[in-house]
Amino acid sequence: MNYLDFEEPIKELDNQLKECLELGEKSDIDVTETSNKIRSKLKQTIKDIYSNLSPWQKVQISRHPDRPYTLDYINNILGNTFLELHGDRNFKDDKAMVGGLGKIDNQTFMFIGQQKGHNTKVRQYRNFGMANPEGYRKALRLMKMAEKFDIPVVTLIDTPGAYPGLEAEERGQGEAIARNILEMTRLKVPIITVIIGEGASGGALGIGVGDRVLMLENTWYSVISPESCSSILWRSWEYKERAASALKLTAKDMKKMNLVDKVIREPEGGAHRNQQKTFEIVKSNIISSYNELKSLSSENLVSNRMEKYSNMGVYSS
Repeated sequence: MNYLDFEEPIKELDNQLKECLELGEKSDIDVTETSNKIRSKLKQTIKDIYSNLSPWQKVQISRHPDRPYTLDYINNILGNTFLELHGDRNFKDDKAMVGGLGKIDNQTFMFIGQQKGHNTKVRQYRNFGMANPEGYRKALRLMKMAEKFDIPVVTLIDTPGAYPGLEAEERGQGEAIARNILEMTRLKVPIITVIIGEGASGGALGIGVGDRVLMLENTWYSVISPESCSSILWRSWEYKERAASALKLTAKDMKKMNLVDKVIREPEGGAHRNQQKTFEIVKSNIISSYNELKSLSSENLVSNRMEKYSNMGVYSS
């Protein structure tokens, strides 16, 4: 397991517990009492650290190398029912944007999301979760297919932003994202959006217009990353922690401003410490959100969605 700098006390206790259990296995010594004490201390340490996280620390957790990514959620929630669909029918298949059909119980869903990678080779293959215009056009094609067959859509957001390369701009990155936002506002099937990691800029918004927007508690959602904000305002990345606080990008901030509908509590120590439990929690929230939406007519879905987003951004002193 990988550890962030502020998780060092947790790392020490994890190592102590591992050594204690190994000693018990290699000898006749009863280590039950000692291991229980270490577990108790470990649980309290995790609780103390994770109950006082700064916005920047939450940004770090959202990028934790052991944190589950989109395909991890899809494969665990949908199992062997998942059928991946490829290509935008125009340019090519974008590996940073994945999507396809699958079933939860007897209900079919169209799942779409950005995919990163668990090692350097896969990260490069997936372009670090930064989709090109063809990725957003593929996502829209799948949404339109879902609408045609009256299938609800689930989007999983985890991206540092849309790919900012010259070739992406040449192929209409801004138009592709804007088109997705427009089309999602009037899609005639339920849309459930879950922010599972980073939710940066238009790259997130391109698949982020939902009837229900859910956000895992150790994730972030903002128009810009703390590092980029720091480099623009202070000409240096040194102020990224200050920028993270100023941007109000945490799940708690998003809920307070009514920009998301619900904050999903993660297992103790974050999603990376108990991935299986995280999959179960997200799955149950998707099901409950769908149950709230499935009885609405397409007209009500669209009008409610329009009203929801029209009311955002209103400020009074």
